[in-house]
Amino acid sequence: LCSAKGRSTQLVAFIDSSGRAFSCDAHGLPSARSQGEPLTGRFSIVGGETVEHVVMGADTQQYLIGSDAGYGFVGKCSDMISKAKAGKAFVSLPTAAKVIRPQPVTDVKTDWCLCISNEGRMLLFPLRDLPVLGKGKGNKLMNIPSAKAKTREEYLTVLTVVPENADVKVFAGKRGMTLTANDLTHYQGERGRRGNKLPRGLQRVDSIEIELPKAKN
Repeated sequence: LCSAKGRSTQLVAFIDSSGRAFSCDAHGLPSARSQGEPLTGRFSIVGGETVEHVVMGADTQQYLIGSDAGYGFVGKCSDMISKAKAGKAFVSLPTAAKVIRPQPVTDVKTDWCLCISNEGRMLLFPLRDLPVLGKGKGNKLMNIPSAKAKTREEYLTVLTVVPENADVKVFAGKRGMTLTANDLTHYQGERGRRGNKLPRGLQRVDSIEIELPKAKN
């Protein structure tokens, strides 16, 4: 389902479908090739909820945290750590919303927050416009009507961090297109706006890739 890269000396955090965060020592988990062990044996996960994401990083590493209902904030890796078996409330989710995989932040002052909805709308705004929180719902990222979010008629399919001057490669089915840093200015706007429609044929986005700017000699 998901993976995280880190050191065996670090703690590993898991986020479930209700937005709760759980953690344990990475070196305490089974190693080598195996199915691992059931996390329900380590943590008190409420019946019906499932583990969705795993995160490893330095305590001070910042992440873009959000839900597909269009809300989010910037949090640290240490905010996801809890010694309690029942974990801790981390992401507050509106009705029917799902937690999106936390995205590492390079520089909160210069990075951009990129949102794409299932309707093919894309919005790019400065990441610094989001609050830095230890937990919560966060602020509105993209304007998705709450009624449509509840029925899952409209929701975010992509939420990620774009470093300054990076290009974004958008994939929809067999089609792909690179949006340069200049192209992306068309999608820039204030946090909480609707965003602009992607070109026809690219509105049902399956995945994206970030292409970092090449270092100048």
